[in-house]
Amino acid sequence: MFRINCPQCRRPEPYCVCQYITKVTSTTRVLILQHPEEDRHPFNTGRLAALSLKNCDLWVGEQFSGLSAELAKFSSVYLLFPGESAKTPPTLAEHVADKPTLLIVPDGTWRKAGKILYANPELESLPRVKLGPGNPSRYRIRKAPKPEAVATIEAIVRTLEVWEPERDFLPVLKPFEVLVEQQLAKRPLRKTSTPPNS
Repeated sequence: MFRINCPQCRRPEPYCVCQYITKVTSTTRVLILQHPEEDRHPFNTGRLAALSLKNCDLWVGEQFSGLSAELAKFSSVYLLFPGESAKTPPTLAEHVADKPTLLIVPDGTWRKAGKILYANPELESLPRVKLGPGNPSRYRIRKAPKPEAVATIEAIVRTLEVWEPERDFLPVLKPFEVLVEQQLAKRPLRKTSTPPNS
């Protein structure tokens, strides 16, 4: 049977989450660089982040010819990706408060995100941001490679919450939370053994 997907959130029409999307403003410009395979994934949280943040763009590909020109538009650019030199968002909060700031977010598995970095050398020289300790991910439908791993949309929200504490970014997570609940509801219930003499 042919399945029709929503053209905006890309979810199957019965599970469209567009009604839960609220456009939220941020001072920080967010640029999501999404691997092509992630673009086709049914749990595409990078797309949900781009739909929910007004000041956000989503580029799909591995190599981006317009990246250098985009970086030149901002006085302060950060890469949301772990590394030896990466700092947690609180240490950057004062630095980005009064500058036009761009946050670049590679989106895909760790291996695919690494491919994006390799294919775009200008990313390697950028100062890196990593997430500090926080609550476990709400992404209960995909197995995380490590406990501190979170979905792309969660990583973006956690960073913006620190950089712009005066704003409420929780509405950005609403379509993501609905998506997770939908998938959990579709899972078959585990069979339990019947206790004796019951």
